[in-house]
Amino acid sequence: MSVVYSRLPSQLKRPSVARKAVFLLIAAYGVKKLYPYVSARLKRGPSSPRLPQTNGEPLGVTERRRKKRTSPAVNREFLERLGRLLRILFPRIFCKELGLLGFHSVALISRTFLSIYVANLDGKIVKTIVKKDPQAFVWELTKWLLIAIPATFVNSAIRYLEGQLTLAFRTRLVTYAYQLYFSNQTYYRVSNMDGRLANPDQSLTEDIVMFAGSVAHLYSNLTKPILDVVMTCYTLIKTAKSKGANTTWPSVIAGIVVALTAKILRAFSPRFGKLVAEEAKRKGDLRYMHSRIIANSEEIAFYGGHKVEMSQLQRSYNALRSQINLILFKRLWYVMLEQFLMKYLWSASGLVMVAVPIITAPGYSQHDSEDVKQAALLMKEEDLVSERTEAFTTARNLLNAGADAVERIMSSYKEVTELAGYTARVYEMFDVFEEVCGGVFRRSVEEVQGEAARGGSREVKHGMRVEGPLLIRGQVIDVEQGIRCEDLPIITPTGDVVVSSLNIKVDEGMHLLITGPNGCGKSSMFRILSGLWPVYSGVLYKPPPQHMFYIPQRPYMSVGTLRDQVIYPDTAQEMKERGFTDQQLEGILRTVNLLYILEREGGWDAESDWKDVLSGGEKQRMGMARMFYHKPKYALLDECTSAVSIDVEGKIFEAAKDAGIALLSITHRPSLWKYHTHLLQFDGEGGWRFEKLDASTRLSLQDEKLRLETQLSGIPKMQQRLAELCSILGEDSRLVSSTAEVSTVHTVSGSRL
Repeated sequence: MSVVYSRLPSQLKRPSVARKAVFLLIAAYGVKKLYPYVSARLKRGPSSPRLPQTNGEPLGVTERRRKKRTSPAVNREFLERLGRLLRILFPRIFCKELGLLGFHSVALISRTFLSIYVANLDGKIVKTIVKKDPQAFVWELTKWLLIAIPATFVNSAIRYLEGQLTLAFRTRLVTYAYQLYFSNQTYYRVSNMDGRLANPDQSLTEDIVMFAGSVAHLYSNLTKPILDVVMTCYTLIKTAKSKGANTTWPSVIAGIVVALTAKILRAFSPRFGKLVAEEAKRKGDLRYMHSRIIANSEEIAFYGGHKVEMSQLQRSYNALRSQINLILFKRLWYVMLEQFLMKYLWSASGLVMVAVPIITAPGYSQHDSEDVKQAALLMKEEDLVSERTEAFTTARNLLNAGADAVERIMSSYKEVTELAGYTARVYEMFDVFEEVCGGVFRRSVEEVQGEAARGGSREVKHGMRVEGPLLIRGQVIDVEQGIRCEDLPIITPTGDVVVSSLNIKVDEGMHLLITGPNGCGKSSMFRILSGLWPVYSGVLYKPPPQHMFYIPQRPYMSVGTLRDQVIYPDTAQEMKERGFTDQQLEGILRTVNLLYILEREGGWDAESDWKDVLSGGEKQRMGMARMFYHKPKYALLDECTSAVSIDVEGKIFEAAKDAGIALLSITHRPSLWKYHTHLLQFDGEGGWRFEKLDASTRLSLQDEKLRLETQLSGIPKMQQRLAELCSILGEDSRLVSSTAEVSTVHTVSGSRL
């Protein structure tokens, strides 16, 4: 080594600017590689606790391995998912999307041939300049301007068709997603029964848009560049051979440079698919935080919780910002390496590839005739210069077009990895929708099938929480009359067992009152009867959904006219088909004491933000009006008149019974007991009692209890005043002890009632 070093020139022995630049690049690359490990070590700290073990491995290692296995990447799983989504985009051979794709392909092919023609035309224009031929220059320039008209139209058509293709893809995906989302109450179950999709609105909007745009753009970025490379290489080789140049070494140089560039970029490319998928997830979390604040703004303002909400919002934004910074940091180094290889290394290689054939070419092909060869040898120097200039300009333009095409093909790998992220999110959304629509619920992504087998064989008891997936083993049988529950458990979506086994029978003509403390399963039972929650075991006999109508405590006010609020979820056309008129709707409003709203709001066709216009009591009465419009066999009333006055409430319940509607009511008002025949009482400990309700007796006892409580409420004040008088007079009272005894007796009696 010392001998070799001694033979080096003195300029290389001294530190130079180039050597310093190389040293700085190596140091910067080392910092880039070591920064994530050093940062993670500093965040963890030296005194971090030892990670628990899972199958002989630390839990963190197992978690990282699981994330690596499930993170989006360009692999076989990605191709299978993309293939399934493409079958949704192109459902049949003759469809609009395939037609747009065909027109788009024609535009891309036309642009390639126009590029080759313009490159040849540029060479001819330069040749006329070198030969100082103004007439030929004007003619070639005129052709160049004329070809610009179709060229610009084709360029604009490519962008237009790509936009149309993106819109068509988005429409197809949105249509398919909405069909799944609004079938079998998936829109409710995916948020309340399943925990895999944190933000379905994010998946239905932004993820579909990004996927559709990425697929359409990637097709343009792959189809045209591949065609450009093929046609450019063919034209260059054909032109070089026509001049007798050797094309072997330029082809070898191009192949080596492209292969080396692809190998380096593939080795140092970050996992953009995983990064983009995580960015989309954090965008969805931030959007959810904003929508949550908007939906609960009044409650937050009452509590003065703006500081807490702002800190949570800032935490979500900081998480998104850190992810974007990470992506920008990864792209900084990758784009630098990409530009160095594709811009400077390829430019140098291109000059060699263009110069060698021009310098070594004799000017004629081996297959040319002797006259052509002789004419080429006798060509004047100025003609040779113009020919070489034309060949160099044409070859350089074609080579630039080919290099740009190869660069776009290689840069498309980054877009393919990003497409893998979008594909994973859209595919998972469809997968979750299809499973939830089919009755398969998972509360987390980590649930496995082994837990399902264990969870299905365990005994369900009150107070326990079922771990793992909840298997649906129960039966729901539609009957014309009556409701019967046989060994029916009430289990929440989180797996909490509220009631282990419920056995009741509600026959025709019965009106059931349901009572019990909070969290005992009253509303949960209604959700099971309405079909929102599944029957995990046992048998449920109930009428079809169209014969049952559920009215919550806070009725939903839809967007539309006043008429739409009464007939919801029917439309005006469906109302006419059922034979209803506006006069009949007025009678319904009169029954629920809401007829004045018709005049106040300006008629049936008035539109407004009804959830803000109507008061709490008016909205509850509007919910009862919907019950009278639909006339179900069974009405599930979940404290739906708590904000309605007692007299109007009684009138509504009496009208419902007269209309032949069986009432299943959750209420705490004793005034409604007389409208029911049976009582289902939950004790909050998993127990329940189903019995006939003697409404008159219970009501009389309740009235007597309330009257005694009112009379006895003044005794403590009277006792306090009597004690003050005895103290002033210095005497004892003989009524103090007896009053205390009477108070004790009344307290015991009240507790028995």
